[in-house]
Amino acid sequence: MTTERRAVGDYGERMAARHLADDGLILLHRNWRCADGEVDLILRDGDDVVFCEVKTRRTATFGPPAAAVDHRKIRKLRLLAGRWLAQSGVRPRQIRFDVVEVLPQPRGATRLVHIRSAF
Repeated sequence: MTTERRAVGDYGERMAARHLADDGLILLHRNWRCADGEVDLILRDGDDVVFCEVKTRRTATFGPPAAAVDHRKIRKLRLLAGRWLAQSGVRPRQIRFDVVEVLPQPRGATRLVHIRSAF
């Protein structure tokens, strides 16, 4: 991944984490990694745990950012959630998979779309 793409992704994750915290979610991990991959954000929403994929695009030319979360990514996130739950020992009431789309605007505030229970 290029340095510029990584910087855009990092920006999106920071913005998403701030937005979700402002909505009352508590950040447990950012960029949690294991041998099988990475989860962008893991948060607590009351008694629930939220596994959040953040997708940032500079333009909507190729569709909305959430369109990049395909069946392979969904399968991987579910696997990673199971790994995190096994390692952490946390037993939430429910788990949820959210997606946050981040679209920086040429002028004005960055546009964020929080898709709760995306899959």
